[in-house]
Amino acid sequence: MSTSHTGSLPYLQDLSGSLGPGGLSPDRFEALLDATSPALVGLRQQHEDGSLPLLRMPERRDDMADMERIAAHLREGATDVVVLGIGGSSLGAKALAQLAYDATPAGTSTGAVGSPRVHFLENLDPHTFERLMAALDLSTTRFLVVSKSGGTAEPLMQAYAAKAALTAAGAGDDLARHFAAITEPTDNAVRRFAQAVGAPVIDHETGVGGRFSVLTNVGLVPALLLGLDATAIREGATRVLAPILDGAAPDDVAPAAGAAMQVGLAEDAAIATSIILAYSDRLERFGLWYRQLWAESLGKDGKGTLPATGIGPVDQHSQLQLYLAGPADKAYTVMSVGCAGAGPRVATDDPALAYLDGKAMGDLLDAEFRATAETLRANKRPVRTIDIPVLDETAMGALLMHFMLETIIAAHLMGVDPFDQPAVEQGKVLARKYLGEM
Repeated sequence: MSTSHTGSLPYLQDLSGSLGPGGLSPDRFEALLDATSPALVGLRQQHEDGSLPLLRMPERRDDMADMERIAAHLREGATDVVVLGIGGSSLGAKALAQLAYDATPAGTSTGAVGSPRVHFLENLDPHTFERLMAALDLSTTRFLVVSKSGGTAEPLMQAYAAKAALTAAGAGDDLARHFAAITEPTDNAVRRFAQAVGAPVIDHETGVGGRFSVLTNVGLVPALLLGLDATAIREGATRVLAPILDGAAPDDVAPAAGAAMQVGLAEDAAIATSIILAYSDRLERFGLWYRQLWAESLGKDGKGTLPATGIGPVDQHSQLQLYLAGPADKAYTVMSVGCAGAGPRVATDDPALAYLDGKAMGDLLDAEFRATAETLRANKRPVRTIDIPVLDETAMGALLMHFMLETIIAAHLMGVDPFDQPAVEQGKVLARKYLGEM
């Protein structure tokens, strides 16, 4: 039985803190790990026959030209690009964008020199929308509309509002230059919008749902706009998928071990919440992407655990008291980025701060990551650590693929379908009803 995984992976996963008192018994973990074998066989078969297109995305290169074309269209003469999408049509791209040179939690990323600023107007807040439109030079602003179905109300509302703002600013005769779209190859509202203004459209992968679409053009076009290496992102994903395709035993498949741990803790240790606590600002949006992936894929038939996120060290100050002394119903994934020795070194003139003398900012961050993980273990809180020596496109692609596979394998162990979301549709129907009554 293996409780840590690295090898050719650009991260190290260590599950040992989830086993034993307060966590999962080693025997139960091993039994659940063995039970992932049919899921791994199924994934190999689905890759071979193409029935799960997600598994083919890491190896694809034939779609790069279309992505580069759309990125070039949006980049030409642009200072800013606004991505109009929600949920899976935005969160993966936002996670990737946080690798760029400057990315704020508010949703703006600035990439390589010469790249436009990229804004994600994911939430439908009229105050936020109007303030951003007022702040931007609309003559040099472009809009990427993303919706798999092409009928999602939120980005359509935003697209038509952006069209009106551009027209009011005097750009109504040149709308084709300002828009591009990603949607399924069907006659849908997003495609009709793009055609009406003369904007280019590329096809959303029909067999890849929104929350699994980060390795498609949905995630990679915004990444290209910021100067990120889309090929390296996919190559990182390939490294995580490779052991499954090579027929490796579950012990040697990091996502299978993660799934066995998560499901076992939920079933045997009454774990109700799965928390990702990342010691890096650049993983803040990754946590939000994970939150949708885990919740919408597994929250069915009375099953699933609540995904929650945090950033260290700030959230150890606001949350750690509860984690250590509150209900023992949470499992923790504590993530770190190779930061020891990074950042400015300090010299203090206060004897009480001698422990900081000569230390880099990254040294303190690394020490706090290790201390938090060890304190959780000491208090019998199940904790997994994921250490990422270098957080780049390859590592991010690997992490994204790891958690998509972990989710799919966990769904197999739980007996639910990870690819549907039937409960969500009721709210959409009611929202349209209430809108019609206004």
